Amino acid sequence: MLSSSAFIRCRLLPVACAAALYCGAASAEISDTIHPFVAIGYTYDDNLLRLAEEASAFTQMSDRMTQSQAGIIVDRPFGRQRLTATAKISRVTFDHYDQFDYNGKDFKADLAWEVGNRLSGNVGGNYVETLTPFSDYNTSQRNLRTSRRAYLNGAWKLHPRWQVRAGYARNKYEYELVVQRVNNRTEDAAEAGVDYLAPSGSRVGLVARQLKGEYLNPRTIGGVTLDSNYTQDELKANINWRFSGVTNIQVLAGYAKRKYERTSSRDASGANGRATVVWAPLGKVKFTADLWREFAAVESLVVSNSLNKGGSLGAAWDISAKVQATANVRHETREFEQLSTSTFTGETRDKLNSVQLGLSYAPTLRSQLGVTAFRENRNGSPLAGTSDYRANGISINASVQF
Repeated sequence: MLSSSAFIRCRLLPVACAAALYCGAASAEISDTIHPFVAIGYTYDDNLLRLAEEASAFTQMSDRMTQSQAGIIVDRPFGRQRLTATAKISRVTFDHYDQFDYNGKDFKADLAWEVGNRLSGNVGGNYVETLTPFSDYNTSQRNLRTSRRAYLNGAWKLHPRWQVRAGYARNKYEYELVVQRVNNRTEDAAEAGVDYLAPSGSRVGLVARQLKGEYLNPRTIGGVTLDSNYTQDELKANINWRFSGVTNIQVLAGYAKRKYERTSSRDASGANGRATVVWAPLGKVKFTADLWREFAAVESLVVSNSLNKGGSLGAAWDISAKVQATANVRHETREFEQLSTSTFTGETRDKLNSVQLGLSYAPTLRSQLGVTAFRENRNGSPLAGTSDYRANGISINASVQF
């Protein structure tokens, strides 16, 4: 399922784009602080529900989605503080599966604060309401997901080369569909760390973090109520290394141990983290590579989490001052837990491969047209109830900021 970038009908696109681009480009900004914007677009997906190929004999596989979006961007410095915020609403409709039509909401705000020359940090939050992806649970009923996040962090530079920092964040997820409410949960994260700040601008640090997950409606499988509440303790290296003028390396990786409240047999531990390399050998070309091995939530009725291992490689090419081409390939394997009470002997993991190609054109500094094509291929896992599927699609979009 695509994210919030579903787009308006092709037959409306040329007229709407022309009006937005020419009228919007001629308009002055309302102020230096508030910047309204609108976006329109169209998406075609040949396997919206992420179903196995044999389902095409009795189920409509493809659909067309349209979206209109409006919002404001706020960027307001005052003194040494800076407030940034975005508020946007969208109307998403489907040609065939019109029961999925919904109004999306996306609000977020962040205050970057400073006190004196040594204390700084961020406080903020966001609220997002969107359609839940179909990749982990296939249904012809609408299932909106509401996510809320609040966070606070700060750093104290106790020496020009050293700083200590701490932070706290809470995430909360709720689902519209009654059967999916077994995935309603809160996730709390608290961390503390120390960093060495090199003269080159690089940073090398160590961070200790504790995550607590609480599921509000325990799932029951085969008459057995599963214990999904967990505590995860982590100790990781936190590195931002400016290796050269064209290469930057970021690492947040180390050791993690996940313990469940009531069932110690489900506990897991091992290497955990993510590494990113950004390489820009030419002024107009940039490559980004990611590797990860992380625990992650699964929006399934059967399992609540997985151990995800994967990698991606992306490229961006500034063909000209107004045209950019992008490409991304991704592979990920999710390993699902097999309970001791289960006699399942099939595949315990699924594998996803995806490719995405994009082209964008910016006729003015505040307007953009884009087209993106994608392909996904997954080998599912009967243990988690995920299916084998192939999906292809294309999106066309336009946006303008006033």
